[in-house]
Amino acid sequence: MSDITVVHVVRHGEVANPDGVLYGRLPGYHLSELGLRMAERVAEHLAPRDITHVVASPLERARETAAPIAESHGLDLTTDRRLIEAGNVFQGKAFGVGDGALRRPENWKHLLNPFRPSWGEPYLEQVIRMMGALDAAKDAARGHEAVCVSHQLPIWIVRSYVERRRLWHDPRKRQCTLASLTTFTYQGDKIVSVGYTEPARDLVPAHLLAGAKPVKGKGKAFGA
Repeated sequence: MSDITVVHVVRHGEVANPDGVLYGRLPGYHLSELGLRMAERVAEHLAPRDITHVVASPLERARETAAPIAESHGLDLTTDRRLIEAGNVFQGKAFGVGDGALRRPENWKHLLNPFRPSWGEPYLEQVIRMMGALDAAKDAARGHEAVCVSHQLPIWIVRSYVERRRLWHDPRKRQCTLASLTTFTYQGDKIVSVGYTEPARDLVPAHLLAGAKPVKGKGKAFGA
């Protein structure tokens, strides 16, 4: 058995969200038609890979993104709650960068500490649960490849931790677009490299790409 195991962490595809709310962990938010196309594209991209384990966040959008990947490899889809979206007190509300939410006095009590952050699940807690989920996927697919489908913030936070960047950040600078893959390569039980690919980039709405400021490079290798 090879001592190299690869864990691909996929961000779900586009979600149907007509009211434009921060849906967070709320149930009932499914992939849009475009999101379903993104999921199929990721499945096509991963079809030649040696995938032996597919696991998703329990939220609908993640499971719907993972389904065609599992199907194309003849695998059962499992879920792991540790892959779930980050908790956020603004869940269910319209709240985004540049929409004026930061100027509303009723929100200020939740915005006191951006380093923790004070409006939601602490970054360190996200690291702990995501590392646990990645390690479990690595163990399930040891010597092969696994796919974990999760959400933008937890993916970016665990990547930042592995690449030794600070956890607090500008959300506009996350390199984790819809249906992207952040790939962790393990040698034994140690992560030795991180890669990033966007197999569905041409399907991502232009306005979501226009403000993106990806970090330099496509990934990082570490000493064995």
